[in-house]
Amino acid sequence: MKRNRIRPVRQSAGLPNRSCKILRPLRVLAEVVRKPKFPNNFIVWLAALMICSCSTETALQRLLGISAAAPVFYGCKTSAEGEVDFLFSSAVKVVSMYFDPPMEAEALTQGETVKIRYETSQPGGSKITADLLVEDKDRNTLNILVNFRTRNNRMPDFVINEIRTSYSKPKVEFIELKTLQAGNLGALRLFAAYDKEKEAIFEFPPVEVKAGEYVVVHSRSIESGLVDETGTTLTESKGTDASSGRDFWIPGVLKLHSTNAIYAMDQDNRIIDGVLLVNSKYPWKEPVAAAASLLVSQGAWAEGDGEAVNSDGESVTRTICRGSRDSNSSSDWYITVTSGATPGRPNNPGRYR
Repeated sequence: MKRNRIRPVRQSAGLPNRSCKILRPLRVLAEVVRKPKFPNNFIVWLAALMICSCSTETALQRLLGISAAAPVFYGCKTSAEGEVDFLFSSAVKVVSMYFDPPMEAEALTQGETVKIRYETSQPGGSKITADLLVEDKDRNTLNILVNFRTRNNRMPDFVINEIRTSYSKPKVEFIELKTLQAGNLGALRLFAAYDKEKEAIFEFPPVEVKAGEYVVVHSRSIESGLVDETGTTLTESKGTDASSGRDFWIPGVLKLHSTNAIYAMDQDNRIIDGVLLVNSKYPWKEPVAAAASLLVSQGAWAEGDGEAVNSDGESVTRTICRGSRDSNSSSDWYITVTSGATPGRPNNPGRYR
């Protein structure tokens, strides 16, 4: 399906949006229309439009008995490979749809959930822009422009392995993952609840990884030569803080706080791994508490542990490291010795605390 253009997001009611000062004649004529003896409704409507200098959306809504409230778009999700669901507040039908990159697509279902099947050669986790125009039963329309990612059924297992929450230019904060099996990281989302309450701080593009790889997500892009290493070459990124592992860079600047709930989530909102941090410098605020409850509910943090990892003492060179255990508790973690940070490499076993 060829894509001709991307229209801006807009919504409109089924009737024109204009102002009117003379509503009483419309009400009177509407009553006349309802009388069975009146022979010609068309003449009444024509007279009404002539009496009133303009036709308002509100007045005509009442006369016609329709709603001008446009449907609300709630979001979209990839429900299966080659399928995406668009969720609305009321039943709608698709008037037109375009995708970028262009691809063949058809609407399988209409209603509050519009399920669209598509065909694409893009790898799992690829970003697609959808441009949909939908209409409800009252002919109210809504135009949405939204991104989604193709289904990725090859998400590997991994652990969060090392974290730096301190910054001293050009040394920036980072979150390191260690893969436990081969797969594709496409559409994996990283969250840091203290820094962004509900929005992911980073979403991976399609990238094939092997078991035992170290993937480092840096929270600031402050130098030139920074490259997201999605291919087989892991020396593309030339930043001072680039690691020997696979580097990715969050655009702009994100301060990663040492009190936090850091976790990774797949397309089904399943938490693959997470860690809770607490530091005396920063309070344990509500978004972190909410994220902590989420981790516990999904088994990503031990319910009976009752403690977050104490990050006091962490620095640019003393990072928060995972030990050999994976019990989803604070006992899995330690702060390494001064100059013991090892982004992109196995953790230094020396312990500061």
